[in-house]
Amino acid sequence: MKSQSLLTALALTATIHVCSAAEVNPPKGFKAIFDGKDLEGWFAYNADPRKYFNMSEDEKAKFREKSLQEARKHWTAENNELVNDGHGDYLTTAKDYGDIELLIDYKTVPLADSGIYLRGNPQVQIWDHTNPKEQGNGAGKGSGGLWNNSAGAPGKDPLVLADKPFGEWNHFRIIQIGSRTTVWLNDQLVVDNAVMENYWDRKNPLWKKGPIQLQTHGGEIRWRNIYLREIPSTEANEYLMKHGKEGFQSFFDGKDFDGWGGPVDNYEIKDGAIVCKPHKGGTIYNKSDLSDFVARVEFKLPPGGNNGLAIRYPGEGDTAYEGMCELQVLDDTADQYKKLDPRQACGSAYGMVPSHQGFLRPVGEWNYEEVIVKGPTIKVELNGTPILNADLSKVTEYMANHPHPGKERTHGYFGFAGHNDPVAFREIYIKKL
Repeated sequence: MKSQSLLTALALTATIHVCSAAEVNPPKGFKAIFDGKDLEGWFAYNADPRKYFNMSEDEKAKFREKSLQEARKHWTAENNELVNDGHGDYLTTAKDYGDIELLIDYKTVPLADSGIYLRGNPQVQIWDHTNPKEQGNGAGKGSGGLWNNSAGAPGKDPLVLADKPFGEWNHFRIIQIGSRTTVWLNDQLVVDNAVMENYWDRKNPLWKKGPIQLQTHGGEIRWRNIYLREIPSTEANEYLMKHGKEGFQSFFDGKDFDGWGGPVDNYEIKDGAIVCKPHKGGTIYNKSDLSDFVARVEFKLPPGGNNGLAIRYPGEGDTAYEGMCELQVLDDTADQYKKLDPRQACGSAYGMVPSHQGFLRPVGEWNYEEVIVKGPTIKVELNGTPILNADLSKVTEYMANHPHPGKERTHGYFGFAGHNDPVAFREIYIKKL
């Protein structure tokens, strides 16, 4: 059964926050991660999560058990509410989560400051928007923003002031796919598909999985109706593909190669996807000449699969060198690629600039990729996480000292650079800039 689109799921959750505080009743598809009775499934932590990630499983278990002894001094369960006195370490899920939809209610007091950490990363902000001492920090704009994003970055400030008066319960609905984070506060959109920056390591993207944490920061806060749904990859891709789709045009109808050039006989169409035939290859391309553009595409890799996205390809020659670049599409988790040069990893500008690794879906699942090409710059997002941001005009060192004479091309074609493996592509959309 096809999963319900996140874009229409608001109706499903609109009534969650009116449930009685005396019951724990998750909606269909969700599970309660707080049972209303005790701190089962949680521990206390307030530090760089990498310290915890690097522990052995035995060390983690011992740490969680010890931390709960201290946590119970400040965190209690009463009337199916999770209550914190404003002190102590942050309550943290024992389980790590990736792509999720989270529903949670909170009620706090004047001058309090709190937040929700996603994947151990701060934070969806909660505070007193009337606090005069915090107006310089943006409190007057309200709760729900990704407050630890850089100044001026999308999502840092909420789009609207949606906080309810003190004494009333507030309701969050949060969707996070990769680093892409969308937040509704009291049914008002306050963060729209913004990238959550990695507070702990700003040079790198947010890690693939991590715990949810409830911050305590000086004032009593109460939580209830904490429900979570893990989002399957098919639904996650659908959400990413549809968000902000205005202006995109389909470059493939799922039926034939009309409008495509190159060795199309080396490819076939299976189940609405372009697939490179085994032991075949070469670069096929859409015949629409492009300068600056955004491309969205889904791809699926077989074990060890190798292909690439041809960017500003001139129509002949090796796109990795004669085109602006080849963006690697590769199962870099395969044993045969253990000694891979980082500039060959999936999402890299082949031979020139390495991508951040570790964000591929498992082999056999569809991946979502977005590419933004502006002048000499190229950005790549894989499954909602930014993995490459490069200015190719500044590249002076190349893998194996092999120059890339085409890297500063200003226009060309978009296509696929097959390398003998049955890598599949579908949902190919382009927006000219």
